[in-house]
Amino acid sequence: MAMYVVGHKIPDSDSICGAIAIAYLKNKIGEAAIPTRLGEVSPETQFILDRFGFEAPELKMSYAGEEVYIVDHTEKTQAPDDIDQATVVGVVDHHKLGDLTTSTPLECWIRPVGCSNTIVKMMYDFYQVEIPKDIAGLMLCAILSDTVIFKSPTCTTADIKCVEALAEIAGVEDYKELGMDMFKVKSAVEDTPARDLVMRDFKDFNMNGKLVGIGQLEVIDLSVFDDIKTDLEADIAKLKEEGGRHSVLLLLTDIMQEGSQMLIASDDEGIIETAYGIKPEQSRVWLDGVLSRKKQVVPPLQNAFA
Repeated sequence: MAMYVVGHKIPDSDSICGAIAIAYLKNKIGEAAIPTRLGEVSPETQFILDRFGFEAPELKMSYAGEEVYIVDHTEKTQAPDDIDQATVVGVVDHHKLGDLTTSTPLECWIRPVGCSNTIVKMMYDFYQVEIPKDIAGLMLCAILSDTVIFKSPTCTTADIKCVEALAEIAGVEDYKELGMDMFKVKSAVEDTPARDLVMRDFKDFNMNGKLVGIGQLEVIDLSVFDDIKTDLEADIAKLKEEGGRHSVLLLLTDIMQEGSQMLIASDDEGIIETAYGIKPEQSRVWLDGVLSRKKQVVPPLQNAFA
C-alpha cells in the first residue's frame, strides 16, 4: 500500500514542492509514495510548477485508513480532518511541535531551519539519492519563498547552502532573480476577490483553547493594497465569525521595507498589545522587521494567550 505525502491545508509552495520531492525520494528507496494536496495551489506555487514542468499533486481531502507522511506542519488544525483515522508514518517540518500524535513509531525529520525543503535536501543527502534537475528547481523555489529570499529571520546557513547546491543542479544561474519573479507573482492582487487573498496563505492555530487564524500576503510594495484594504478588513471580520474564531489576523508583509502591517479582527485586541508591545489603532498595527509568521508572530501570540 502506497503512503500519501501531504502538506497542510491551504497549501503553500513548501507543502506542495515538499510533497512532490519526498514522494520521489521515497519511491527511489523502495517505499511506494504518492504526493497529494489539501487545497488549491496558490499563484506562486503554480508559477513554480509551470517553471519546472510539473502538474499539481492529486487533490485528496480524506485519509482514513491510509498511511500518511506529513510535510510542513504538526498541527491538527492544519492536517486532514480525518487524520486520527489515518496512520502517520513520518513527519518533515520546520515549525514548532504541534498537537499531532501517533499510535505507532514514525520517521521524524524536524529541524529549526527556514523551510521544510531544506530538510528534504538533507534527506536526499542521507539516502545518497541524486536529485533530478526539475525537482531541484521545485525545492530551490520553496526555500526562496519560505526564507523570503534569505531576508527572513528564520533563514539559516543550511538554507543558503541548500539553495546554492540546488541552483547548480537545476541550472539556475541567478536564483535571486528567480525569487523576485516569484514575489512579483505574489504581488499581483488586482481583481482577486478579498476572500481568495485572505485565504491564499492562511493557517489556524489552537492557542490555549482559542482558535486563531493568521493569514499572510507577501508583496514587494504595500501600495498594491491601498484600494482593497477595507475589503480585506471586512472579510477577516466575516471569517472570524464564520469559523467561531477568537481572532483572525492578516499580515500584509512588505519584503522590501522588511515589515508587516497587521489587520486585526479579534474578540480582544488587548491580546495584540500584550503579544507585541504595540497598541493597535483602528484595528491595525505596524510590526517593523516582522517577516516570519512562524518565528515572529505565532510565538509571542501563543505566550500572550497562555
